[in-house]
Amino acid sequence: MSTSAAPAHTTPLTIQHHAGTGRFEAMVEGLRCELDYQLDGRLMRITHTGVPQALEGRGIAAALVAHALAWARAQGHQVQPLCSYVQVYMRRHPEWQDLLA
Repeated sequence: MSTSAAPAHTTPLTIQHHAGTGRFEAMVEGLRCELDYQLDGRLMRITHTGVPQALEGRGIAAALVAHALAWARAQGHQVQPLCSYVQVYMRRHPEWQDLLA
């Protein structure tokens, strides 16, 4: 993930949850952005967040993470962020600290 100061993503994202494959996904400009996870009982391990380089810096990964964390909270899951992006995101957003496993 790049940390460049590009303009924020202004179009609302449509994020789909594919529970069968453990993925939250959004299509932006024909490109797939994704967050992958695995469930182990009440533990949600977030393993990967991916946004194509052409779309970096628009806040798409952050939106995917926030959406996934909100879902985890609603389901009563604890979260183990194995993805480095999610680790940093959760450190920077204290409102999600209660979900950390």
